[in-house]
Amino acid sequence: MKDRLHLLVIDPQNDFCDLPPESLPIDTETGRARMPALPVPGAHDNMLRLAQLIERGRAGLAAITVTLDSHHRYHVAHPTFWVAGDGGPVMPFTEITAADVCAARFLPRDPRGRERALAYLDALEAAGRYRLMVWPVHCEIGTWGHNVHDAVRNAYNRWEDAALGVVAKVAKGSNPWTEHYSAVMAEVPDAGEPDTLENRQLLASLRDADRVYIAGEAGSHCVKSTVEHIAERFGADASKLVLITDCMSPVQGFEAQQQDFFDRMRAAGVGFAQASDVVQELLVNAGR
Repeated sequence: MKDRLHLLVIDPQNDFCDLPPESLPIDTETGRARMPALPVPGAHDNMLRLAQLIERGRAGLAAITVTLDSHHRYHVAHPTFWVAGDGGPVMPFTEITAADVCAARFLPRDPRGRERALAYLDALEAAGRYRLMVWPVHCEIGTWGHNVHDAVRNAYNRWEDAALGVVAKVAKGSNPWTEHYSAVMAEVPDAGEPDTLENRQLLASLRDADRVYIAGEAGSHCVKSTVEHIAERFGADASKLVLITDCMSPVQGFEAQQQDFFDRMRAAGVGFAQASDVVQELLVNAGR
């Protein structure tokens, strides 16, 4: 009898991929190539390896889930939300704390949002997982950057055709008042916004698997946060999780965060594999 093997792909989107020039479409308005907003070094090669894994091993996969970072342009983690205390712009990769807002070093562009933003920053910092990082506007809903990397999408489309199945899509990040690295829940959930709360349907689908292979971008942020939440909820069953380490990479400058994540997950019993190892496991499972 076949094992139920589930592939979880976290945010395999164009905006996170360091795509080569020949893969970049032309913006018809400007006549220039569209550029990924937040490219992760190595992500394009990661996605090509992942696509090959799906192509070669698809008969051994029972389920595929893809998460999608899905933001509005106006978002608490985008420069569009903030202004510097002197009235100037806030540049991407700026960290903003509650103390910064209290001291008016950075403020919401809309003064009416100050108290809510401050309450969010206080809650975020109290949780101790992240401080607010201002990222370039990325994965804006409806844009090319929000779309899945072509090779990965084509590969999972062929899995759908062969399996007569549906790749589950899990959107996260559309609430403009909270960061949402993890597909399980937002960094600061809002009881009045169900999309920010724990995604029990996703967790149930993963618990139903005998093994969950995990790939995607970035290993320092959304993969890290998602897997931390899953492993925490699975407890001893975290051993059914397997990180495909050559199908993920960290955001540049955050390599240490990915390595720390790997070390903690290894201690929690999470497995580690290369794409080639996973392909062999899928082929064996297909033959059962």
